[in-house]
Amino acid sequence: MSKRSTTTMAAVALVCAVTVLAAPGLAHAAPAPTPSPSATPKSKDLEAVRAKIDKLYHDAAVATDEYNAAEEKAEKQSDAIVKLAQKIADGQRRLDRLKSSAGAVAREQYRNGGIPRETQFLLSGDPQHFLDSAGRMYQGQQATKNLLSQLADTQDDLARYADDASAKWKELDAGAKEKAAAKKKIERQIKEAQELENRLEKKERERLRKLEEQAEQQAQTAWLSSGVLKEIDGRATPAGKKAVQFATAQLGKPYVWGAEGPKSYDCSGLTSQAWAAAGHGIPRTSQEQWKQLKHIDIQDMRPGDLIIYHDDASHVGMYIGDGAIIHAPRPGRTVTVAGAGSMAILGVVRPDA
Repeated sequence: MSKRSTTTMAAVALVCAVTVLAAPGLAHAAPAPTPSPSATPKSKDLEAVRAKIDKLYHDAAVATDEYNAAEEKAEKQSDAIVKLAQKIADGQRRLDRLKSSAGAVAREQYRNGGIPRETQFLLSGDPQHFLDSAGRMYQGQQATKNLLSQLADTQDDLARYADDASAKWKELDAGAKEKAAAKKKIERQIKEAQELENRLEKKERERLRKLEEQAEQQAQTAWLSSGVLKEIDGRATPAGKKAVQFATAQLGKPYVWGAEGPKSYDCSGLTSQAWAAAGHGIPRTSQEQWKQLKHIDIQDMRPGDLIIYHDDASHVGMYIGDGAIIHAPRPGRTVTVAGAGSMAILGVVRPDA
């Protein structure tokens, strides 16, 4: 068994242990941690710091979704511009061919001298031959008319393609500004959060981490105490298993905002790449995953489904069974296993519905 497999099993076992201890009705169920009545002002100050840091990282996650959405939009716009450029090139070649054909027609008419058909009839020694020629001439005139119509249509198409390309370029430029603004916001919020942590002494940082873990355990305990896990018995589909396997293989890799592998991930980068590996392309951001994918009741949840967190759908994790998720938490953390109820659940979506 590989070191990674051992680590993964240990992590899942830890979550399962928490699940069992927190299940309602057990004689030795672990009580939810409560704040100490003798908490000092310093402890309260540290709790305030934790709340502020959480908010900064939450706001950074929202801005990360904005950045990722702008990047995805820019990729689509770039693809559209490339396709329009190809249409313009093809249209120009068609226009050149039509112009060449129109020129040949004009030269032919010039060679005939532009003599009226009535005069040609009078000068002809063979009226039947003239009538046959007149029929062919009429067909030629119709062909010329069609040629000129195609020429005009092609010129109109080229003008429209050029206008569309210009509009796409403007959208691309606007998107670049949106990305730059989102990036600036992300970096500012992460920097402020990190500075807050760095001002703490080592012991205070350790206590801060314990406060974070305590808050997660309280939320997970409350979620499990509702009895929700008894209702969840869904089995993963083959695609769901592949998605979970991919996510599991990323355990321990660092969170980096805007990243979608292979060395680092943000929360939706992990879930979108996991499902891409399973053969199902899904939206890049957690907010679009919430908007576009099929919503599932929690009791119908199965491994591979995505749990969307917070009222603004700013975070996402992949359900792996036994009340646990794999997710990329935030800057300074790595892809890890956590309790599915350790954060405020908005809802569940299914990529392979």
